[in-house]
Amino acid sequence: MTKIDRKPLGTALEDGILEFEQPLLERMRTFLRIEFLYQQLLYHAKDLTGFSARATIGTLLEILAILSRGDVRNEVLKELERHTGILSDYSRRRNVDLERVKILLNNVEMLRSALAEMTPQFMTSAKECEFLNMIKHRSSIPGGTCMFDLPDYAYWLRLPLKERTKQLNEWTRDIQTICNAVSEVLWLIRQTTEPVEQIATSGMYQHNMNRDEQPLLVRVLVAANVGGFPKISAGKHRFTVHFVTWEGIDARPKQVTENIPFRLALC
Repeated sequence: MTKIDRKPLGTALEDGILEFEQPLLERMRTFLRIEFLYQQLLYHAKDLTGFSARATIGTLLEILAILSRGDVRNEVLKELERHTGILSDYSRRRNVDLERVKILLNNVEMLRSALAEMTPQFMTSAKECEFLNMIKHRSSIPGGTCMFDLPDYAYWLRLPLKERTKQLNEWTRDIQTICNAVSEVLWLIRQTTEPVEQIATSGMYQHNMNRDEQPLLVRVLVAANVGGFPKISAGKHRFTVHFVTWEGIDARPKQVTENIPFRLALC
């Protein structure tokens, strides 16, 4: 896939800005969870020593569990097809960076082709791996994967790094394509709308969606120095942003009473 400058098409996030997101559809909840876990997996996979190796395996099992529910592959394909249409429309407009649009279209088409070539059994090797299933079963028990519970897991963790890395690459290869596609879809969705300035009166903002609006994701951007954060609750026809103050770990957040400026994007 061609590398591209990931500078947002809309307003770039600068230092001192906190971002919070709320999915409005179930598939978006699934996509965001996959993205979060995949980023976590890639982070820990950089160093498969010590507890990072355990964290990598644990995260891999969580991704496999999500991908086993529903047809994520088909949902991602639909989103890629939708963005193909959006980008094709951009390519026919004036004052558009055609080279950048061309790169984005190429990336989307490559991901679509890769997903289309995947069979419904793309996770079979990882899902049917007795070793991983054994770890998955014991992971439901607090501390259930320690040495005396799973001596074979403890032994695997002590194998040469090269051997463990090779094995992990084989397991993650099954999910890499779909995880990369999810990440690309979410990036494209986030860039469809430029955040606009809003005011949460007495710490609250409510938005009633009209018939023409069909957003997938609510993004709230707020300055870190306001001393609070947003809680977003969403329904089919409206969503509400409540700003609350951080009261420490021993107390519940309190509703903000003053007006809070923030930026909002309905993607």
